[in-house]
Amino acid sequence: DHAGLKIAYLEGTLELMSPSTLHEDAKTIIARLIEVWAMERDVDLRGFGGATFRREAKERGLEADECYTLGRLDEEGVPDIAIEVVVTNPLVDKMAVYAGLGVPEVWEWHPGASAIVVFRLDGDRYHRHEASAVLPDLDIVQLSQFVRPGESQTALAKAYQSALRATGAGPRPR
Repeated sequence: DHAGLKIAYLEGTLELMSPSTLHEDAKTIIARLIEVWAMERDVDLRGFGGATFRREAKERGLEADECYTLGRLDEEGVPDIAIEVVVTNPLVDKMAVYAGLGVPEVWEWHPGASAIVVFRLDGDRYHRHEASAVLPDLDIVQLSQFVRPGESQTALAKAYQSALRATGAGPRPR
């Protein structure tokens, strides 16, 4: 039983993390904002929260802070996007774990950062990008402006929804 603990494993090194309230607040805000965007854009984005993903043959596995797929999980069984809130320095290189799992994008948020950083997998390494290839219509900079831990999560989601509607990023015509 590891209730409340997050696990990451890489080639013999196991990390157990007990998330802080700052960590949980930020990851919940980011999740709500992404889900508001998906509802406003009518995108079939499916959340899998902190599900555990592993590859025993590659000796790696972890629980993302949040993760999403466009539509169903593919045959590889890994998300299209993993969200990582980095409050402290991890023991395990989570980017190496994600790369070994084949997760196409990892989005990182750090306290004090001006924006969420998008990393895309290219071969066996991640490279920083200005936008998501999985969700190319999502303005990462705009979304990031609403990641403000300590504020009302509901108010932030509503304000983001209003901003999306004001900029014409509402539902696509059917």
